[in-house]
Amino acid sequence: MAASYEDRILRVLAYIHDHLDGDLSLDTLADVAAMSRFHWHRVFRALTGETCAQAVRRIRLHRAAVWLVQDGLTIAQIASQAGYPSQGSFSRAFSDAYGSSPAAFRRAGQLRLPNPDLKTGSYPMHDVITRTEPARRLAGLPHQGAYYEIGKSFEAFGAICESRGLWPQVGAVLGVYFDSPDVVAEADLRSFAGAEFSGDAVPDGMEEVTLAGGKTAVLTFKGPYSGIHAAYDSLFGNWLPQSGEEPADQPCFEIYLNNPRDTAPEELLTEICLPLK
Repeated sequence: MAASYEDRILRVLAYIHDHLDGDLSLDTLADVAAMSRFHWHRVFRALTGETCAQAVRRIRLHRAAVWLVQDGLTIAQIASQAGYPSQGSFSRAFSDAYGSSPAAFRRAGQLRLPNPDLKTGSYPMHDVITRTEPARRLAGLPHQGAYYEIGKSFEAFGAICESRGLWPQVGAVLGVYFDSPDVVAEADLRSFAGAEFSGDAVPDGMEEVTLAGGKTAVLTFKGPYSGIHAAYDSLFGNWLPQSGEEPADQPCFEIYLNNPRDTAPEELLTEICLPLK
């Protein structure tokens, strides 16, 4: 199955090369990969060391470099064909990648690869199991913004449960993460802080989220929440390509097994859950 993920990467890269003047949006590339839009971008970055957007930029600039050396197009024409709105924006991007302006690169007449800026490497290893998760009904509070700031929504959720005596109706505490931080601006990230809820009606001021349940990959991370991002890299970059599994079109969620109020950061336990097809 590792080859299957490799094939998807190669297929997407070939598509980018063949459609430089076409729609290379992230959702389009997820369709080309035939993978859930929720998870494709994480897989791509974990396996290649760059985001889809960075790959598109790199390939467009490489093609522009070929045009500069081999074709008689003006720099303005090359900028347009490479998908840049102006010659100035193209020149800045090209200079950042190649270390020289388009005009100087053309005068040199030598085709060079762009300065490498990949961060591919081995990720820390974590044990991952698969299990069947139950369907869950959650009550909680939506959060928009950086995922590391979701704690304030959990604090508000806990305060509401405490003041209204809701704890007898509250089960496991969960966070649901709807967007990939690799491709969505930090300010626009959507998540949900809450818990399983057994009451009849969701309390006023809270919202309801349902999780479908089913086959799920579970990585148990031990340590401070600040280290969770690296654990996701391990899940998507180490385990998934070798697993024979494919993500479902559902968001990741986290189950918090202990309480940061009375647990040392290095002892915190978090189950990172990836729904599978």
